[in-house]
Amino acid sequence: MSRKTFFITGVSSGFGLALSREALSEGHRVIGTVRNDDARRAFEALHDERAHAVSLDVTDIEAIPDAVAEAESRFGPVDVLVNNAGYGHEGIFEESPIEAMRRQFEVNVFGAVAVTQAFVPRFRERRHGHIVNITSMGGFITMPGIAYYCGSKFALEGISEVLGKELAPFGVHVTAVAPGSFRTDWAGRSMQRSPRSIADYDALFDPIRRARQEMSGKQLGDPAKAARAILALVELPDPPAHLILGSDALSLVRGKLAAMVADIDTWEILTRSTDG
Repeated sequence: MSRKTFFITGVSSGFGLALSREALSEGHRVIGTVRNDDARRAFEALHDERAHAVSLDVTDIEAIPDAVAEAESRFGPVDVLVNNAGYGHEGIFEESPIEAMRRQFEVNVFGAVAVTQAFVPRFRERRHGHIVNITSMGGFITMPGIAYYCGSKFALEGISEVLGKELAPFGVHVTAVAPGSFRTDWAGRSMQRSPRSIADYDALFDPIRRARQEMSGKQLGDPAKAARAILALVELPDPPAHLILGSDALSLVRGKLAAMVADIDTWEILTRSTDG
């Protein structure tokens, strides 16, 4: 295993914190983005010499290039960028204001893209680097009540796949990592929920919301094991474009793909009817 420098967004909790801890324990250097002084102190307390906090809100697009330049100037070239900062929005589509969608995409998509754009020229010129975008099984499958979240993760999956093809000639890898249900704050403190207002949706959605709240903190996935999987990923000489984490995600994504293939086969004649 080679010692690497990681730049990880959103290291105060969840996957970002778990990955930082595991990377530091393996001897790597970690530059992590935080949003306040308390978070800075907590992160840098993880290791006296190799944990470095950078104050950055990924929605502050104008601040990102300078923050990245300063980080590399102070701590050396980054080997692995992990776009982890993000959150979940839960709400029935009809009940969720467009501003909630805009905020969801600002963090989960535009923030990740802006940080990536700051690193791409550096990785390309060095002919080295690995971009890891933390997406979700919600970037493959869908369920009622998380339309804006799924939309943001579908977008990041697609952007990651295209970027990987563009950067492959330069030896730069891009992997979209799609976790299933893990014991993070995603369904708890980090979740933003639109208020319920239309009774027609009660029977469909209330059980889903209740089950999600009840399972928060009891999910199957272990964030520390996810972190170790990501550390194994970035050691691969030919890493995949997509990596699913968790047996629940694996089962649900396989089911979605099988259903898609069945639909494609069923409607093949109609599909081909538009040719020439």
